[in-house]
Amino acid sequence: MEGADEPSRAPKFLYNFNKPEYVADFATGCDADVGGTSTVHFELDESTAKPSNTTESKTSAHEITVNRPTGKFWGEMRLGVRPGLEGQIRGGYAGFRSKPRPTLFGELTEDVSNHEYLALRVRALGHPRTRNSYFVNLQTDGPITTDLWQHRLFFRRDDGGWEDVFIPFKDFVLTNAGELVPHQVQMYRERIRTIGISLLGGNSGVEGPYELGIDSISAVNVEDVTDTSALEKVPTEGTQWQRPPVL
Repeated sequence: MEGADEPSRAPKFLYNFNKPEYVADFATGCDADVGGTSTVHFELDESTAKPSNTTESKTSAHEITVNRPTGKFWGEMRLGVRPGLEGQIRGGYAGFRSKPRPTLFGELTEDVSNHEYLALRVRALGHPRTRNSYFVNLQTDGPITTDLWQHRLFFRRDDGGWEDVFIPFKDFVLTNAGELVPHQVQMYRERIRTIGISLLGGNSGVEGPYELGIDSISAVNVEDVTDTSALEKVPTEGTQWQRPPVL
């Protein structure tokens, strides 16, 4: 009698942003929904489909070229609120996330329990001061719908080029209403409901035009990473949650 098959460690594709209907599977929101003044847009960027200039030399052996449409998350981050709401609400946030996927037999979720890293192919544009205030957000199928697992999105490049970012699932921290939950628990990785990215300018006092390009999101293991330097920790004076933004 043969034993059960080993759980697959093959890369698990989660989302790409190369067609209008794929981008439409994501919802957006910002502080303007409750009286703030920030703006948010998430749309297909056709400009990234232009062929690259192959005569240009690459800056590294692991240079990433994207020659297809991609997602574009952009807008203006503002800390101010509408007149009359001063002191009542807090401005300075914008984000996008995948929409829940209900079916007749329950909601579709993703099982990433056999994978070590969340992999994102992204590029940071916009004003440089906004680039260190991005967070990746995961929502699991748990009893508290306001719980979010978060991790700061660190970029190694500052030239607007594409890069692969690998975030260990074990390094996400549990938050609720924007605050760390005092008693951390293990993430229920068997049922991931939604994945998103937010810009939290209000946490760091950051304003200005922001833009993030995103090509794909996957779940991978260490053997899938061709550029191992991408796994190196970004230097920080505190934890990955506490690291202050670069102004």
